[in-house]
Amino acid sequence: MRRDLPSFLSLDKTDLVSWQDARTVILPLPFERTVVWGKGTSRGPEALLEASAFIELYDEELDCEPCRHGIHTAPAFLPQSEDLGECMDQMEAEARRHLDAGKFLISLGGEHSMTLAPVRATQKAVRELHGTDLGIVQFDAHTDLRDSYHGTPYSHASVMRRVLELGVPSLPVGIRSSAPEEMPVIREHDIPVIWSHDVHRDTRTGSTQRFLDALERLPDKIYLTFDIDFFDPSVVPSTGTPEPGGGFWHPTIEWLRLLFESKDVVAMDVVELAPVDGHPASDFVAAKLVHKCIGYKFDLA
Repeated sequence: MRRDLPSFLSLDKTDLVSWQDARTVILPLPFERTVVWGKGTSRGPEALLEASAFIELYDEELDCEPCRHGIHTAPAFLPQSEDLGECMDQMEAEARRHLDAGKFLISLGGEHSMTLAPVRATQKAVRELHGTDLGIVQFDAHTDLRDSYHGTPYSHASVMRRVLELGVPSLPVGIRSSAPEEMPVIREHDIPVIWSHDVHRDTRTGSTQRFLDALERLPDKIYLTFDIDFFDPSVVPSTGTPEPGGGFWHPTIEWLRLLFESKDVVAMDVVELAPVDGHPASDFVAAKLVHKCIGYKFDLA
């Protein structure tokens, strides 16, 4: 099912760009099937897009308007199959259509389980277009490495386990919630988790260097998945499982800038925004995050 939503930054009122001419494509994927508590992520893409209308197009850090490179907002895509595996296949095909055209694809969730689909699409596109491997950087409160959760291997709590099985090396950042059965997986695969408590205990310089050192272990082509619960609940309360001890705005965008400077981020997503009526701050933070990443993709000197 496809459904038109507001365009990112409300560009239909200023600089509407066709799909053919855009360098960035925003793909809303309001997929929510496995959330068991704190529901509402299906409304995340629309809330983010609505909030983005109030972001200034000019980015003072980069001294430019990132939208000038061309941003196209695709219709929301929501698979209708009852089978979760088929849903992933359908979302993967939709993502692949944009990636094969060389677009910088930004998928908007939805629950985190949907990340598997654009990651699979990006891995295949990178191999076919560039003949190289893909790595993934995961900003998140949770490891999401369970083999299954509540009876399904396609759970939001299992998404990074499915990504691991694709052979995509990962760098999880800001983790502060894990299950005992996930720790052997981390050790066995030598996943360089940057735990939230270590970041807060470390000096800013030290933790940043750990981040850069871990990035060096990944391939040049990167998929960025940003679970909005990475942020501390004081910054983003509107998410299904807000965990204390999370990231704050300026250190986060500093690390994102380092990521885009160090690697070629070819696709990304922002997931797990669960908007709360009357409290738009979280929606605005998520929209601003997307805007910053577009700027870092195209306007870093």
